Amino acid sequence: MQKRATECKDSTVLEAAYSVTLDCVVRHGPWPFFVWSAAVDDKEVIMAGGLPPLAIAPSRRPQLDHVTADSVEATSSAEVARAWENFASGEDVAAGVRPEILASWYRCRDRYEVDRSLDVAPGARCEDVQRLDNSIIFTTLGGLGALAGSEVERDGAVVTVTDGDGRVLGSWGDPAAQRRAELHNLAPWSSWSEECTGTNGMGTALEVAGPVTVTGPEHWCEAFHSWACAGISIRDVVTSAPVASINISRWNASLSPLTPSWLSKAAKCVEKEIYRRAMFETDKVWSEFSKKSGEVGVPVMAMDRGGNAVAANESAASLLGLTSESPVLAGALEPAQRWTPDIPGMSDVVRWAKERAREPAEWSGYACLPVGEEEEETPVTFRPVVDSDRLVGMLCYFGIQEGEPYEGVAEPASGSIPQRVVGIRNDRLVLLAPTEIRYAEADRNIVWLVTERGRIQASTRGLDNVERALAPHGFRRVHRRFLVNLRRVAELERGIKGELFLITDARSHEFVPVSRRHAPDLRRMLGV
Repeated sequence: MQKRATECKDSTVLEAAYSVTLDCVVRHGPWPFFVWSAAVDDKEVIMAGGLPPLAIAPSRRPQLDHVTADSVEATSSAEVARAWENFASGEDVAAGVRPEILASWYRCRDRYEVDRSLDVAPGARCEDVQRLDNSIIFTTLGGLGALAGSEVERDGAVVTVTDGDGRVLGSWGDPAAQRRAELHNLAPWSSWSEECTGTNGMGTALEVAGPVTVTGPEHWCEAFHSWACAGISIRDVVTSAPVASINISRWNASLSPLTPSWLSKAAKCVEKEIYRRAMFETDKVWSEFSKKSGEVGVPVMAMDRGGNAVAANESAASLLGLTSESPVLAGALEPAQRWTPDIPGMSDVVRWAKERAREPAEWSGYACLPVGEEEEETPVTFRPVVDSDRLVGMLCYFGIQEGEPYEGVAEPASGSIPQRVVGIRNDRLVLLAPTEIRYAEADRNIVWLVTERGRIQASTRGLDNVERALAPHGFRRVHRRFLVNLRRVAELERGIKGELFLITDARSHEFVPVSRRHAPDLRRMLGV
């Protein structure tokens, strides 16, 4: 099949004349894999507009901007190896390992319980059907992976592409390196998520934003310590969830510090297609909101499928405390302009509504949520916005109780309760025992932990998520923006209007406000 690929118009352009042979399209159960081979004449390849030729060997150094060498090899291999030995044996380490790698090790050891002696990646599960738009992304990545594979072949490297769950869809590059990679099952139909295979370039990239490098003993599994990997996730611009990743691996050799920059530009290239689809969805949600918000005399808010507010009528804006300058009033058409409602429990209800809306054609459901400054329980009805049987957003009607009632979610299993809470300070990870935390305060999606060691940003985003992790340790929500460790409450104080404040440290006079909605339960729990 002869094809001229033109991807990523505007600022990032990839124009390459190449010959691609589609060897096979294999459907394993309901899950399609695309396996490509490519023959590329270097003289015919033209990378223009910000995506330069891929050079991964340190000796080949084309000029790229915004490159930091310390992102690839920030610490010595021997120092990391010692830290890995100590950490894998059950000790905690605080130095000698990059923060993003240490956070990954904690996930592998304490959350996922990955066997560090694993030497072959497990086979991929295939219980769900990939969406059509994701298949388009995979096809785009397939062409990019084939081109990149031909570029790195002379350097003994392998390029792999995965889906958002870490399942490998395709592999290209040096045939000898591919055969060595296949000994570890680094090949299609395998799973390289962190949960399955530990710290690695593509799996760890799916856990965090931006390019990730994993060199030698930074890998969680000892069998992979001879590899150097660099990966980046392709993320949904609406939900920020990973939908795919691209990774470059090299055995017994280092990668160039230029590699992360190339990966970042490649990801932006592919994400332009996701952005185009997101703007099409926005048009559908905005059109439905414009049509339906005037038909009822109640506050109405339109959300995208990520639970972010796209638009709200004046009564909804007033109820939610939005200012007249908020982009939501005029329509936050750009994903970056959208606002995430800080309504306690809202994110759980949105997840439930998205799942339930997949079944009946005219589904609706409601939940009672603490809305407004007074946080009074208000019924909120959710109605899906659908395009071609695909959910693209929700309309929320405040004060209306219609459809299936929300009955809450189960408490997390005891095995998932974290013994340590991970915070971030000055690009370093801070490990906190729950007892060290006096209270947590939300600033939009960022959560600050107030501790004996000062104010530390939580690695987990969203107060609802932090609450789920800390509730088993005696923390309770007392306000839409505050979560308090009840064991650390030292004093209670009343304001001039009868409002209640908690003091967790009498020396610093920290005042944590308690909303009227939470005050009765709080008094009962404190026995006052």
